[in-house]
Amino acid sequence: MSDGLLYLAMFTVCYTLVAKQLSATIFTAPMVFLGFGFVLAQFGFMPVAQAEALLHIVAELALIILLFLDAAQIDLQLLRKRFVWPLRMLMIGLPLAIGIGTLAAWPFLGVYPVIVAALVAAILAPTDAALGQAVVTNPAVPERVRRALTVESGLNDGLALPVILLFASLTAEMMQQDATNWVLFGVQQVVFGPIVGGVMGFVGGHMFLAAKRRQMTSVTIEGIGAIAMAGGAYLAAGEVGGNGFIAAFVAGLFFGNVVKGQCAFIYEFTESEGQMLTWGAFFLIGLALLPQALDHLDAASLAIILISLFVVRPLAIWLSLIGTDARPTTRLFFGWFGPRGLATALFALLIVDRIDHALGETVLFLAINAVWISAVLHGISAVPAAKWYGAHIARSGDSAEAQPVPPMRPGSGE
Repeated sequence: MSDGLLYLAMFTVCYTLVAKQLSATIFTAPMVFLGFGFVLAQFGFMPVAQAEALLHIVAELALIILLFLDAAQIDLQLLRKRFVWPLRMLMIGLPLAIGIGTLAAWPFLGVYPVIVAALVAAILAPTDAALGQAVVTNPAVPERVRRALTVESGLNDGLALPVILLFASLTAEMMQQDATNWVLFGVQQVVFGPIVGGVMGFVGGHMFLAAKRRQMTSVTIEGIGAIAMAGGAYLAAGEVGGNGFIAAFVAGLFFGNVVKGQCAFIYEFTESEGQMLTWGAFFLIGLALLPQALDHLDAASLAIILISLFVVRPLAIWLSLIGTDARPTTRLFFGWFGPRGLATALFALLIVDRIDHALGETVLFLAINAVWISAVLHGISAVPAAKWYGAHIARSGDSAEAQPVPPMRPGSGE
């Protein structure tokens, strides 16, 4: 175990030394760390069983913190008034992706009830900005387009989670695994979690503001408190039967809209320590799950994944943006750059032990295969597609895509 962690530490040091140069190539950080984990697994440098245990810890920690921080950076009033594209993609595109994805996956999951296809579609629906960094940080892409992708990917995992939990509970009922308890469990998860998170985020935000007015705290200490609040919301929700991940997301949403950008640590953490958590999670996925997932990659799974990437999301996004000022090339650009990443893998891990064992493994391995395939396809296409799209918009002259947009939060860096 220690040898594997040593290799990871040294590899991370080496990666940071060339990260800027790699960002201009087809090799993204998730691709690199997934691949490194897979290589270590092949040579047996780190016991897979121990890696799986560590993955659950790192994955849950990363998801709790990143859900809280992503939500805290969203200004709901500004989103509703000025950010039509991401709002449409979230409120219309995400449900459409789940619905269309269900219809697309069902023929390939014929031995299971349709609710299983819905569960798979919901797990494959969230997108990950980490896999599209070459796009959302590329100055060739208009700022409004980059912002829309960032906002959408920051929010869609939190919005998809209640749906995933609901479908998981219904799946358990359809598979006749203690149906009554599962329905009750699902209701508790999606009701108590948001209540606990909302109360903690609202109260905590006002406590932070009061402490700042009285100069009783500092930026560094505030940051520690914000991360502790995310963990507290997660744990408190579990105490009352709610879902901790939903609670962390809602807590961040309330907290961020109370403090209104006055907790600068949120943005700094997202760009530094948050990256480390993400890289570590991808490494452990490559080490602990990718080898098994590859063994379970069959024609049906591959078809579901490719249809999800090439048909389901592009169609859902295209339809969601009808009636807006987004031109056809922009709709296609949004539709393609919806990479599946950490949320897809972690949500599958979250439900794997809570439904039928064989089905749980099927869903998990399908999700992991979707993540690495998406990492490769979106990674190799990110830089050239961003350059082409940016040049295309520049040649077309003044357009809606090139309109300036205000920051979601002061200093957010989005």
